[in-house]
Amino acid sequence: MVAAPKPPAATPASGEQLLERIAADFIGLNTTYRVATGEVTRRVYLDSTASTLMMGAAYRTVASFLEHYANTHSLMHNSARLATGAYDWAHQRVLSFVGADPERYTCFFTGSGTTGGINRLARIYHQLRPDRDTVLVSIMEHHSNDLPHRKHIGRVIHLPVAMDQAGMGAVDLEALERLLVQEKGRINYVAVTGVSNVTGIINPVRAVARLAHEHDALVLVDGAQMVAHVPVQVSGHDDPLEDIDALVFSGHKTYVPGSPGVVVARKDHLAQVEPDEVGGGMVDRVFTESYTVTPHFPEREEAGTPNIPGAIGLAAALEVLDRVGMDYLLAEETKLIGYALQALEEIPDVTIYGTTDTGHCPRAASISFNVEGLPHSLVAGVLNDYHNIAVRNECFCAHPYVIEMIPDQAADYLAMTDDQLAAACLPKPGMVRASFGLYNNTADVDALAEALRDIIAKGAEYQALYKLGDDLEYHHQTFTFQPEEHFSIPDLVTEALSGDGP
Repeated sequence: MVAAPKPPAATPASGEQLLERIAADFIGLNTTYRVATGEVTRRVYLDSTASTLMMGAAYRTVASFLEHYANTHSLMHNSARLATGAYDWAHQRVLSFVGADPERYTCFFTGSGTTGGINRLARIYHQLRPDRDTVLVSIMEHHSNDLPHRKHIGRVIHLPVAMDQAGMGAVDLEALERLLVQEKGRINYVAVTGVSNVTGIINPVRAVARLAHEHDALVLVDGAQMVAHVPVQVSGHDDPLEDIDALVFSGHKTYVPGSPGVVVARKDHLAQVEPDEVGGGMVDRVFTESYTVTPHFPEREEAGTPNIPGAIGLAAALEVLDRVGMDYLLAEETKLIGYALQALEEIPDVTIYGTTDTGHCPRAASISFNVEGLPHSLVAGVLNDYHNIAVRNECFCAHPYVIEMIPDQAADYLAMTDDQLAAACLPKPGMVRASFGLYNNTADVDALAEALRDIIAKGAEYQALYKLGDDLEYHHQTFTFQPEEHFSIPDLVTEALSGDGP
């Protein structure tokens, strides 16, 4: 009997096809709210730099894992064996995704997103190199990559950004080299963001690493805004000086809300310092008066029960991004950012912060702006209340950077307390930020541009509808969003217990 011919193998989907499929598969893309006009419209989500939406593939992967859920640290029953294996795979998936040699680097997960990881590393580097009391931190940094170094190392010098006719760009490499020479022997490490959470400007991380290592300084990269948008290569460069010592990022900014923070760091550094978080899982032996820390990574850095589902969800998202291809994703996002910059630049009275010449200074993820004559809080409020466009405003936990870009507005105001601002009837200083994920498209940009034109055309009319609240933000005087109409934990529990739920 002749065997039936095998069907032809399925043709692998192209990056374009995969991206189209994945971009449409996020939870929350079709969320609707009632706006101030009484209409119910679909939300346009432009707040991904704060936190991304949940990737459908990652969500379903976690749901499938929960059918088998058990704790790790055991191989003596089937579910524990499965959980341990999946959790181990999540670590290896991270190392592979960011191009970190698993022989030299480990990955471990932390709470509090990127903030928890950077605090851990600052304490580690202080103990590792106690004679070096200075950290060079770019002025672009989120507070999470600034304040931990002030607290745990002690002395922080802020690196300026490069300036040209087009505006403020990436970190100033000449200033970096000058400070490395001037402070020779005192610099413990250089801490720099891969991508600014305010402007989306991409820093030349490899050049920063090369300069730092030439002057015996370590390099810590805040990858919170970088990992989901830009290809990352921690190690394995032709020039070993371009390898970085530690990378930290957040799962909730990488399409998996609820997932942990991530640290990728050199094993030889970590091995010299006893972990400051101790407990179950990171020891080999415990006696009444002593204990022995395990030499194995990542166990020694992960005391206690980990966020196993979160780590698995994050690993699933990274697997998806890798299959699409980060080079392709960056190219597509560059097109969208360019489209958005052009659209906003064509609107009179809109000021964009940071250089907009992406050929000279590439960008990813974010664009921050203001509308002349209108407070940023009012603009953000109208975008939400009338156009159902979700953006963020104020200083984005990057006060020094904002002061650099809008000194006339921010320098004096940020020196005032909230009580002083309230007494003077002044809103908080800041900007409006629109930020993008791989689910956004040109239609979302068009919606934002159209809404801004409407706000500018009817600025006085909108201002009359809002007033400054006790929180120093502008609020609509008659329209109020009612969260409990859309989501109530007690109501959902009641529904589930009644048997009427899905």
